[in-house]
Amino acid sequence: MLRAVLLPPTVLATLVLGVPPESTSPPPEAPAMVCDDYYCDTRDLALPLSSQRSAYRPDEPAVLAATVCNKYCDARDPALAPATRFAQTVTVSGRQISLYFNDTDAMGWAAIGAGAQGDAVWLDRSFDAGVSWNSGSKLGETRIPAGVTGWRTMMFNVDDWANLGVGLLRACGQPAGSSAIACTSWYRTTWNAAERRTAAATALMQRYNLSTGLFDTTGWWNSANALTAIIDNIRVTGMGSYRYAIARTYDLNLRAWQGNFINDYNDDIAWWGLAWLDAYDLTGDSRYLNTARVGADHMFRYWDSVCGGGVWWSASKTYKNAITNALYVQFNAALHNRIPGDTVYLQRARAGWTWFRNSKMINSSNLVNDGLTTATCANNGQTPWSYNQGVPLAALVELSRATGDASLIAQARTLADASTSSTFLNPGGILFDNGGGGDVPSFKGIYVRGLAALNRTLADRPYTAYLRRQADSAYTRDRSSADSYDQPWAGPFQRSDGARQHSAVDLMNAAD
Repeated sequence: MLRAVLLPPTVLATLVLGVPPESTSPPPEAPAMVCDDYYCDTRDLALPLSSQRSAYRPDEPAVLAATVCNKYCDARDPALAPATRFAQTVTVSGRQISLYFNDTDAMGWAAIGAGAQGDAVWLDRSFDAGVSWNSGSKLGETRIPAGVTGWRTMMFNVDDWANLGVGLLRACGQPAGSSAIACTSWYRTTWNAAERRTAAATALMQRYNLSTGLFDTTGWWNSANALTAIIDNIRVTGMGSYRYAIARTYDLNLRAWQGNFINDYNDDIAWWGLAWLDAYDLTGDSRYLNTARVGADHMFRYWDSVCGGGVWWSASKTYKNAITNALYVQFNAALHNRIPGDTVYLQRARAGWTWFRNSKMINSSNLVNDGLTTATCANNGQTPWSYNQGVPLAALVELSRATGDASLIAQARTLADASTSSTFLNPGGILFDNGGGGDVPSFKGIYVRGLAALNRTLADRPYTAYLRRQADSAYTRDRSSADSYDQPWAGPFQRSDGARQHSAVDLMNAAD
């Protein structure tokens, strides 16, 4: 379902979530709460304040080196570069500021041309997707000496491998005696970014916060999907550079909320559980499987007879929606497929799909609306968000694998045909969710992930052309110089964040 808007940190820092009543009544037990960037959630205001914020915060400072040494240390002579790649030139007062890369050694340098004595040129380096560069400001700053019109900096590393810093560089220049400064856009070398799948994953990891184990600029449940996108990228590309994020995220966040990645939102629990099943598949580490089981068992407590069955969205028990229940089927079927001899999770998955299919959330166009009106148990007619179309496909693939029932794949294909051909979902042939906030940008990535799972099970690969059309459009029309992506895959690119970027990684993974 559509949830609260993800506010920028400057707003979150002052947002009051609860206000004591202006009466003589006793004050509430919990004081008014201030949100920050992590572990704060106001989506369901029916929940008490104690459910809206985790008491736990990870506290592991991540320090990146001021001078970086990878294959070579910072400040290496560009004359030693085995090859040169030009990135961009900008101008200021007639001066030409250019950025160059040595992709072989993953280093870059800046140059100034058409200048005069005293003109300055330098590099900036960012380890958070270009948001800040305090630790990498004015690297190699130098000035044009007398008698020449051009000069260059030394080479500097883009990344900080020893400290897990995933970086970007830009070139900047300033004419002597002027306050005007011009900088190129942010770029990086092709290291861990040699093709569009790995480049998108590397741009997502620029947003990975080493101190929290989550992805900056997006929320708790979105971070589960971002981690899933990274794990899937490792699987489809074979590039294991970011495997460290799996254990780091787990270790830093295991005690958050109620522990074991459990909070008061059952869809969040399922997102994290599925991420840990992906991690288990990749690593074979049983702790990820065990944590997923704890989450699934917790979700089961919220299955009851209201509207004939189904799982409640949150602990307030006010809404039974499509995403939570489709995830319930996928999660339980996936657990069954990984636990030899299981019957419990299989029974839950079967019951979940039977209820979902009969709930009338699937409308006459074979699109899935958002949920049920609790008072009447009728389809509420709310937006058929793309992720509500994608998760049932992944759920049916897992359930078919669990049962051997080929009819489930046929049902999935009917749903997929409807969503891929829907002009509402695909205006101009390109997938689009018409909504803002912090949640919606994640939806399309989840959709294409589910569609790809179905596509891989079908001998004729009927959705390959659709997936590649989306990926080609995003890559050519919705991508920045740093391989960041925006929400509309038809373009234009305006801004990116963790949710937008993980959707792009999901897309590039799906179109492989």
